[in-house]
Formats: sequence, structure tokens, C-alpha cells
Amino acid sequence: MKKLLSPILFALLAMVFVLPAAYAVCPVCTVAVGAGLEGARLLGVEDVITGIWAGGLTLSMAGWTANYMRSRGVKGAFWYVLDFVLYYALLLMVYFIPSGRPIVLFGDKCMWGIDQFLLGIIVGSVVFFVMEVWYANIKKNNGGHAKFPFQKVVMPFGGLLVVTLIFWAIIKWLPQIGVTLC
Repeated sequence: MKKLLSPILFALLAMVFVLPAAYAVCPVCTVAVGAGLEGARLLGVEDVITGIWAGGLTLSMAGWTANYMRSRGVKGAFWYVLDFVLYYALLLMVYFIPSGRPIVLFGDKCMWGIDQFLLGIIVGSVVFFVMEVWYANIKKNNGGHAKFPFQKVVMPFGGLLVVTLIFWAIIKWLPQIGVTLC
């Protein structure tokens, strides 16, 4: 096992030092959002909360791909719009997965007249985008530097976490006081 682990570790370290920096959305943030999404689904939380993390992850991956395309000389708004449309189309395919027991049924659970998963995707994407823009503005006003280490990761992840807690509270407490969510 040690003979196999050593070359893999060397290859991973070599990739870290050889790969160029990510400029759009950092890979660490993308992995953190992905872990949050998978963790939420495994724990069986409400679809709106899972959708928040799915929306953040999708926007992160689309931004990552747009940055890659930009670094390879791809120009033109059409390609960037197509990038984002394709990622969101792939995410929405979760409604059409053929199986004996679909993961998400459109309209099965709703909140304020909108499908919970779709509402979560919208909220998660908007929050992730706002936090990325806010980080870029902070960095610009601070001479091109973050105010604290890993701020680029903490801000989007923290934004999604705060919104998750808000929606968890809404789902938990509003029905107890007689407010219907759908």
C-alpha cells in the first residue's frame, strides 16, 4: 500500500505546484459546496436546502468553466451564456432521471408556490453570485488582497450556510405557528 500511496501523493503535490491559479471561482470553494450538497442529500434534509447547495455548486462550476474558457482564448458572450445554460440544464435533469423512485419530483414539495428544489437552486445561485461579487469588491478596495486568509472560500460558503440556516428555521418554525409554506 505504501508503494502505491507514495507516487499518488507525489503526483498530487506536483499538480498543486504546477497548475496555474484559479481566477473565477476557486476549486476549494467548489469542493466545499459539493461536499455540502452531498452531505445534505445523505442526511435527508428538505429539498429547498439541498437546492441551495446545488445552485451554489452549479454556479461555481459554470464560473470555473468560463474562467477556463477565457484562459484558453475563447471569446464571445455566446459561449459563456451557453456554458451557464448547459450547467443549469444538467442540474435540472434531476427532475427527469428515470428510476423506480425518482430523487426529486417536480411540485412534490413546494414553498410559496414554487417547487422547493427549484427555489433552493435560485436562492443558492443568487447568494453565491452576490458573495463572489462582494468578495471581488472587497479585494479591489483592499489593494488586490483579501482581508483575511481564505476569504474567497469563506464568503461564498458562509453565505450558503447562513441562507441554509434561515431556510431551516423557516421550514421548522413557520408551520408550528400555523403558516403554510405552499
